[in-house]
Amino acid sequence: MSFLTDIAWRAGSTAASLWDAGNQLLYPSLRLGVTGLARSGKTVFTTALVHHLVEGHALPALRASAQGRIRRGRLDHQPDDVIPRFPYEEHVAALTEERRWPRSTERISELRLDVEYERAPGWRQGPATLTLDIVDYPGEWLLDLALLDTDYRDWSRRTIESSRRPQRHEIAAPWHASLAAFDAAGPADEVVAERASEAFKRYLAALRAGPEAVATTPPGRFLMPGDLAGSPALTFAPVELERDVPIAPRTLAALMERRFDSYKNKVVKPFFSEHFQRIDRQIVLVDVLAAVDAGPAALAELEDALDQVLLTFRTGRASFWSNLFSPRADRVLFAATKADHIHHTSHDRLEALLRLLVQRATRRTEAAGARVGTVALASVRATRETSVRQGWETLQAVAGTPEAGERVGEEIFDGETEAAIFPGELPERPEAVFEGAIPPGSLRFPRFRPPKLPASATARPGRLPHIRLDRALEFLIGDHLL
Repeated sequence: MSFLTDIAWRAGSTAASLWDAGNQLLYPSLRLGVTGLARSGKTVFTTALVHHLVEGHALPALRASAQGRIRRGRLDHQPDDVIPRFPYEEHVAALTEERRWPRSTERISELRLDVEYERAPGWRQGPATLTLDIVDYPGEWLLDLALLDTDYRDWSRRTIESSRRPQRHEIAAPWHASLAAFDAAGPADEVVAERASEAFKRYLAALRAGPEAVATTPPGRFLMPGDLAGSPALTFAPVELERDVPIAPRTLAALMERRFDSYKNKVVKPFFSEHFQRIDRQIVLVDVLAAVDAGPAALAELEDALDQVLLTFRTGRASFWSNLFSPRADRVLFAATKADHIHHTSHDRLEALLRLLVQRATRRTEAAGARVGTVALASVRATRETSVRQGWETLQAVAGTPEAGERVGEEIFDGETEAAIFPGELPERPEAVFEGAIPPGSLRFPRFRPPKLPASATARPGRLPHIRLDRALEFLIGDHLL
């Protein structure tokens, strides 16, 4: 992006901030970002949040609800005409009627919810409305923001170096073989560029499916392209470059560099200015249990990813002037999802492990004036607690309906039969997980179907059970309902 274009981009962002800040005085609103890496439960969290507020369910840890001050929640018109609407009705029907999990987040979507409430007793008491704009987007896109501060040469070097780490050697071997066949100084051939890009994407997909179980290597849109599938802006890859040798024009390396810059300027920067920069509060959902079961290498990769996530947030204490000239998220909540897969006696240990994973970045962020919280939750609780006998020992277990095809030991489930499963226990000391206290694959976390809800006397969907969803809401929006 040229110097003048960059100035124009920043001027446009400031003008948009001015408009938003002026509207905030007349129509109080909160823009909540919901994100997380693949399979962390973003769609289920957003659906459950809206479900409980629209249906008027009691949420004891949300003070405004506990005090009976929330009058109702109602869906409003889509706030941004160019962003797809979050399909709430489709997702809640999947959970409550079909007992299946809704499809995952693969692109940005949005939903506006008006929460009508009574202010807490005081000089401002009386009816009020909080407009809550929920922005749901893939966490892989968030990691792309780190690209704004790097160039193609540095990105290529770092990406190739990280792929040569011992734990990635086997996964990266096919890509390395392809990489060796590409001549960066050769002609800018479109077919060669596409082959290089596809080989790199296969490597990224293998990383996600491999033992690390989390994809932290940008570009995030390569695995979740959304509306950009097939675009030339997503057709590039790292190549081997000689140190201190300029990239010659009309070469394969020059073509890759140009597309890398286009990706930053036409994909990443617009996402930052039009969406991410406008977020007031943020929740980052994390599948910690999957990383624990994958082993110490996966946990180390997850820790690095969460550190990158916090670095991308322009965090700090929000005020009218900071919102006008330097928008920032003043609260970030990290949530360890799928807490219903373990017994409640391990919930505190799960949250302690999450705090350990983000502690390095948390200290830096809180020093800037922002609040960072952690919670272990299940947006929709798919299990109940029970116990099982193993010899002379009684084990704390969970019971639910594993999805068809799920396996525990030698047993393969049919999707209809309920089972009681001892998932294993997390150690009291969270650092022990990094030391190999839990051998990879030793925990039992089958994918359970959503719960069967009691029959409703009306046509309205039944109440979806949850674990600490209300506590998450209190942290994210509770102070705006006073």
